[in-house]
Amino acid sequence: METKQTSYIPVLFTLCFPTALTAIYFVVLADRSAAMQQTVYSVGKIIQFGFPACWVLLIRKEAFARPVIDKRGLVEGIGFGVLTAGAMIGLYGLILKPSGFFEGPGLAVREKILGVGMDQAWKFVILAVFYSLVHSLLEEYYWRWFVFRELRKLAGLPVSLVVSSVGFTAHHVILLAVFFGWDSMATWLFSLGVCAGGAVWAFIYERSKSIYSPWLSHLLVDAAIFAIGYDLVR
Repeated sequence: METKQTSYIPVLFTLCFPTALTAIYFVVLADRSAAMQQTVYSVGKIIQFGFPACWVLLIRKEAFARPVIDKRGLVEGIGFGVLTAGAMIGLYGLILKPSGFFEGPGLAVREKILGVGMDQAWKFVILAVFYSLVHSLLEEYYWRWFVFRELRKLAGLPVSLVVSSVGFTAHHVILLAVFFGWDSMATWLFSLGVCAGGAVWAFIYERSKSIYSPWLSHLLVDAAIFAIGYDLVR
């Protein structure tokens, strides 16, 4: 029978691994070939998203529960996603873009996109669809279904919300710092927004017990990010 002590092992690993992976493929290998970056990224993502399933199925020998669909949770998720995505696009289109805020970061984003082989519009669109539909679902399975749920078994709701959201935010800090700089207020303000979003998604998951509820919200936010990204690099 699993003890409370051994259950810290998967939590610590899953909290730290995405940040380590991001630092490697996004920073350490930034000057390497697109093929090498994509290979490291792909292998890392297989490990990241495969670990929770392997831990549950092979170590604990538990079966996956049937998916739950909670109507109230779906409404909450969609509502938060629409509000957040709308606020992001509005802030970008009405304030940040006209002010020239993204002139420098926009060039950095374009350079990074081209550096990993996204040199045609259709490639970018496929990437955007994949991240918005598939990767966001995998992240909800990883961060809410596994990390938050495991933390919830070990600590109260406030601690679980904070720790899982900070873990979710950590690798985003690296991504933002590459484009905006470590000393930029934008990096930390946007990271704070990511952390708040992660906490809301965890709370929605806590109420609905379904990853579909935060996933729909996550999907909409990611779609907004890629819409902004497309406008920056086109």
